[in-house]
Amino acid sequence: MQVYTCISWTVTDVFDALATDARRKILDELYERDGQALYELVTRLTMKHGLTLTRQAISQHLEVLESAGLLRTVRDGRYKFHYLDTTPLEKAVARWGHSQRRRTRGHAHRRHERAGR
Repeated sequence: MQVYTCISWTVTDVFDALATDARRKILDELYERDGQALYELVTRLTMKHGLTLTRQAISQHLEVLESAGLLRTVRDGRYKFHYLDTTPLEKAVARWGHSQRRRTRGHAHRRHERAGR
């Protein structure tokens, strides 16, 4: 069993990967049922979402998602299983989440000062 993961992604890679509806649906499927092989994903995307993409097209979307760090793969024999990895999303959100909290605290502090005058 071999585990593959991408360690050099940027926030731009993450948002570019999320820009395509098909890739978001792939992530939805992995969120619902993690650890799927390509044939399972093709079947579920066709049945649940009416996506009529070829195996090759879905495979290319999976490569983009993997290079953005949004999924990792495990090869077991002749099968390659795909797992959702939300770490890049968490890091992207944290990038602005911390500054939002600082801004909110700053506004609250200024309002408190004005009220005390």
